[in-house]
Amino acid sequence: MSSVSRSARGKSKSVSRRDFLRVGSLSMVGLSVAEQAARARLQQTRDQRSCIFILMTGGASQLETFDPKPDAASEIRGPLKAISTSVPGVSLSESLPCLAERADSFALLRSLYHEAAPIHETGHQLLQTGRLSSGNVRYPSFGSVIARTLGPRNNVAPYVVLPRIIGDTGVKTWQGQGAGLLGEEFDPLAPHQLGQDVLEATEASAELLDTAPIFQEPESVRRAYGNSRFGRLCLQARQLVECGVRCVTVNLFDQLSNEVTWDCHARAPWAPANLYDYRDTLCPQFDRALAALLDDLKERGLLNETLVVAVGEFGRTPYVNEFGGRDHWPGVWSALVAGGDTAGGTVVGASDRDGAEPAQRPIALGELTASVYEHIGLELGMPLKVDDEQELSLVEQTAIGELWG
Repeated sequence: MSSVSRSARGKSKSVSRRDFLRVGSLSMVGLSVAEQAARARLQQTRDQRSCIFILMTGGASQLETFDPKPDAASEIRGPLKAISTSVPGVSLSESLPCLAERADSFALLRSLYHEAAPIHETGHQLLQTGRLSSGNVRYPSFGSVIARTLGPRNNVAPYVVLPRIIGDTGVKTWQGQGAGLLGEEFDPLAPHQLGQDVLEATEASAELLDTAPIFQEPESVRRAYGNSRFGRLCLQARQLVECGVRCVTVNLFDQLSNEVTWDCHARAPWAPANLYDYRDTLCPQFDRALAALLDDLKERGLLNETLVVAVGEFGRTPYVNEFGGRDHWPGVWSALVAGGDTAGGTVVGASDRDGAEPAQRPIALGELTASVYEHIGLELGMPLKVDDEQELSLVEQTAIGELWG
């Protein structure tokens, strides 16, 4: 565990700003010779690469976001309409007009699936580690692997989760957001769990870099992201990447009970959101925040080095339930990917006419994990040393080659 995390345990309120992103304990000690060589090589060649992973916690409906089905029966297509985008022949939900205008800047993956239990936690594991935990074996998140393999950049933490680690999502089990068997030293830093506002965290980074405080954003920038939870989190993610954090995971919600989230069962109190909440609040806030993030990264010259992924842990049923919502459905769903070498304006895979299962190019979640590694520059066949007797394969799937054009 890092010195920051240890100090946080002993304090009930907060830690110092400077301590928050101090990462001196993340060294080459304990790495295999191959890992040390890989770290040195990658730091010389692709050291500017980062990833912002936006977890649409709760499992966003594919039909009300990235894969509408306007020609399906009403009980399947739901109440929202499809709209055209800047890419001919590609539609999004009417609730995403800002992203529709920018469709030529990102790729859509429309055939994600998994065959594990249809619960949040299995999806979280598969999205963030590429595989399911087994017994007491907890596989590390890609952020922890990046922290382990590449270490800190600009003397700031390599892996940060905003605003905090995922909490209660229904089943108490490993959710794949930490270092697992790699050890606590490579767990993510989560500002709010240290009793520290993330804006102070970015101020600390600015102090470490001896630059002006980057948290003092112009009003025009703050307005572009929107005065919402989603907007603030996306802006904070950009700030952290700009100051050197390699991997930022944004939990759009860090727990699911008793609030309106992407988990749209329309059943109170656990998951009260319905599809009109998508139309009226969730999607408009998400649309504005993500569009602003893409614009902001591009204007600052960061988009070519920063992979942006927005995805939930599963999709929703290809029918509207009796309460006006949709239930868990890992049979097929969608993701948005932008930045890095992503071929904008492309669609990889397709769901069937009802949005129920893949019809073309099924994409296993481990392929998305592998794509994050490939963007960062990690060799997918490289083993990770766990201890003196055990090595872990970096990932079991190959990257999504179609993403890079």
